[in-house]
Amino acid sequence: MDPAELLGAWRELVDTARRATAEGLVVGTSGNLSVRVGETVLVTPSGLACDRLGDAELCAVDLEGRRTAGNLSPTSELPMHLAVYRHTEARAVVHTHAVHATAVSTLVREVPAVHYITAELGGPVRVAPYATFGSDELAAHVRAALDGRRACLLQNHGTVAYGGNLAQAYDRTAQLEWMCRVWLAASSLPGRTPSLIPDGELARVEEKFRGHGQRPGGR
Repeated sequence: MDPAELLGAWRELVDTARRATAEGLVVGTSGNLSVRVGETVLVTPSGLACDRLGDAELCAVDLEGRRTAGNLSPTSELPMHLAVYRHTEARAVVHTHAVHATAVSTLVREVPAVHYITAELGGPVRVAPYATFGSDELAAHVRAALDGRRACLLQNHGTVAYGGNLAQAYDRTAQLEWMCRVWLAASSLPGRTPSLIPDGELARVEEKFRGHGQRPGGR
């Protein structure tokens, strides 16, 4: 791979990691991000705060987890990132310990469709059962929870979201955290149960999302 292309992709990853810290989705070393460029995966290194990364911390592995660039060890959650790349169309993965989403992961097995943004995540968000961080067991749980979904919660742990690029993976992470905050607020009222978006409406919304936004030549 062209070294300049690799460095450019790394810098985008670093910028996204710093944004995650600035916006409170990641605290210290609590989260990790990756992006796939061809057969190479750029991933945040183990034990380093996301807001302290720079060019010298570049870390790259292949899809088997073998280091191909950089001198630092990759995040301990590398098995989880690689599992997502192997079994989805992901080109980027964001893992956080976002406060509201982590709180919700201790309460439910699935985040219900309290808002139509659920459609962007592929449907009601499943909670992957707890397993030790960095383990193959956790990676397998995440793989199962993401079947037909683009994001999931990790029980007593945090979030995982993927996308076709870093911006999309990050946006889905932020949307999931916001949706969990909404669910917590709505479900906290004694004697009241939040209304939910029906499956048929979620399907219509997902179809509408496909044509949403700006298009070349549009007005």
